[in-house]
Amino acid sequence: MGLLKRSYWFYGAVALVLLLALGGLITGFILLGDSWFQLLIAAGLGIVLTQFAFLAHEAGHRQILTTGPASDRLARILAAGIVGISFSWWTTKHTRHHGNPNRVGKDPDIEVDTIRFLEADAAKVSGVMSFITRRQGWLFFPLLTLEGLNLHVLGLKHLFSRGEVKARWQELALITVRFALLLTALFMFLPVGMAFAFLGVQLAVFGVYMGAAFAPNHKGMPIIAADAKLDFFSKQVYTSRNIRGGWWASALMGGLNYQVEHHLFPSMPRPALAKAREVVIDQCETLNVKYTETGLIESYAIVIAYLNKVGLAARDPFDCHMIAQFRKA
Repeated sequence: MGLLKRSYWFYGAVALVLLLALGGLITGFILLGDSWFQLLIAAGLGIVLTQFAFLAHEAGHRQILTTGPASDRLARILAAGIVGISFSWWTTKHTRHHGNPNRVGKDPDIEVDTIRFLEADAAKVSGVMSFITRRQGWLFFPLLTLEGLNLHVLGLKHLFSRGEVKARWQELALITVRFALLLTALFMFLPVGMAFAFLGVQLAVFGVYMGAAFAPNHKGMPIIAADAKLDFFSKQVYTSRNIRGGWWASALMGGLNYQVEHHLFPSMPRPALAKAREVVIDQCETLNVKYTETGLIESYAIVIAYLNKVGLAARDPFDCHMIAQFRKA
């Protein structure tokens, strides 16, 4: 069907729109000067940087260019040079996720973090952390305000880690130049307090947008046991969730709304995913494999409910162990 052909015009147009948006934000930053309206520029920058992260994700999957080395160079420039996160760290983690989505012990996206995605992990939590875990569904979006900072920190930890890291010095140079330009502009043209507020708003919006785009894809979908055996098609479809909305959802989420098709055809360009969806749905009906698709708001409700359910496994720090034993009896 030709759905794996590159879509140069589409990605060229997206890149042009994002560069114009970035240029507009820089112009607005200069014209506003010492004004708290700069926080609107900060929020806009968080949104535009998330869109650049989507492009980096697609470049890393070979959706934009044809060759691997060229795709990696483009993804590295977008991720490290513009967004400020390590492409090497991301591709190491993301490759493992694509190979085994939602599989215990193999998918890094469900490993222990501030949020617990498995009841077995939640059950091990105690003390103050249990308060957060037991309410982690409700706290999920507030916690995402810190995810932007977390992504930068995790990338730097990877780049400064021991062992072999691909393009370590290139990424460190890109990230250093990127942050030097941003921080110099902020602290030269804005008062110190306003500069920190600008940075905080930008990171918060970036973190919430990134989390809100990636969370609906797999959270709350079936978890695969470590020793389970599933064929590739079933494994990818059962664990992925699509978001209804067509072109607007695709623009909002960088094509991640077609998560099922993306996992089946990782190198397929964004514009072709809608047509692939029709083929995949037919195949799912033929093979009797459940195909999941929901609205965006509904997906968030599912994610929150799932995280709250998992969080209930966390130990209550005020529970008496002796009383708990009698309750079991």
